[in-house]
Amino acid sequence: MEEMYDAYGPEKVIEVYNPKVGMRGYVVIDNRSLGPGKGGIRMTPTVSMEEVFRLARTMTWKNSIADLPFGGAKGGIIADPKQLTPKKKAEIVKAYGEAMKIVCPDLWVAAPDISTAEEEMRIFANAVGSNKACTGKPKDMGGLPHELGSTGFGVYHSALVALKHIGLDIKKITFAVEGFGNVGWFVSKFLTEAGAKLVGVSDSKGLIYNEKGIDFKKLAEIKKKEGTVVKYPGKVLKDSEIVSLKVDMLVTAAIPDLIKPNDVDSIKTKLIVCGSNIAMSHETEESLYRHKVLVVPDFVANAGGVISSYVEYIGGDEKKMWKMVEEKITKNTKLVLKNSEKKKISPRTAAMDIAVERVLKKCKTCKI
Repeated sequence: MEEMYDAYGPEKVIEVYNPKVGMRGYVVIDNRSLGPGKGGIRMTPTVSMEEVFRLARTMTWKNSIADLPFGGAKGGIIADPKQLTPKKKAEIVKAYGEAMKIVCPDLWVAAPDISTAEEEMRIFANAVGSNKACTGKPKDMGGLPHELGSTGFGVYHSALVALKHIGLDIKKITFAVEGFGNVGWFVSKFLTEAGAKLVGVSDSKGLIYNEKGIDFKKLAEIKKKEGTVVKYPGKVLKDSEIVSLKVDMLVTAAIPDLIKPNDVDSIKTKLIVCGSNIAMSHETEESLYRHKVLVVPDFVANAGGVISSYVEYIGGDEKKMWKMVEEKITKNTKLVLKNSEKKKISPRTAAMDIAVERVLKKCKTCKI
């Protein structure tokens, strides 16, 4: 537990319990130098205070590098949703929301995470008594659902900046996408519409590779009908083989720890844009940097979702969301890659330097 506490925070660590309902949970408000803590509520049977703290700290840096007036926070409810009826789950979320009136919405703005979605946000906001208590709410409450594709749109714009940075023309590149869920679907759509050639896509069933190019609309139809991308015409490979495809750019969009340390020597791409969280360890990113592979870190490339959340928070509409995601992701990716090149440090190190500096400028309690 002691390793949770350092020069930056956390400011508040709260454990709540309601024996009547059987609700037990936490919130960690890590650092509010830039604004109220922002971060989702996850519901799993194993969620711990330490896990919630690590996620809250990640949100501190993610919101900082996204240049948003939010600090870092995270919530957790200890429950197994598979064992709960919808009524019981709603009771637990309501009790959690009522317990969080002491910090919401002034100190913490919640959001969906594992096993919580827009309906849980409706219950949570109503329990707190404020629409400002969370983002990711249903549309009838002013919500901007992630199904609109804000994260994938941001990853796309980060990729555009990175391609230009290394002198590649988007109309002449090949790319592959790991994962064809919400993020992978939208990234594939936007990149192919811009003229890039999609040659490889993976999901949990495998990897489809077609060097002549994959038609996005046809792929989307097959995925919807068959439940997998591997039914698309082409060569079917193991999903793990996506990391060693010979492409100009690889976009990660699904599982954590996709790229292992022993994959580094087999990687043939010039550019990896991390649309997924923790696509590899920090050490692996540094190793790829030494191998001249440009990696755009996750908390830079995939911040479109939290930027969308901010637009919802201030009452903005979908049009404002698209504009802000494009502007902030483009600006911050450029800044990170410019600093990386100038200081001869990896993009992740450059991004962390920027994020920490922004927090420290406004932090009155940090012991630095």
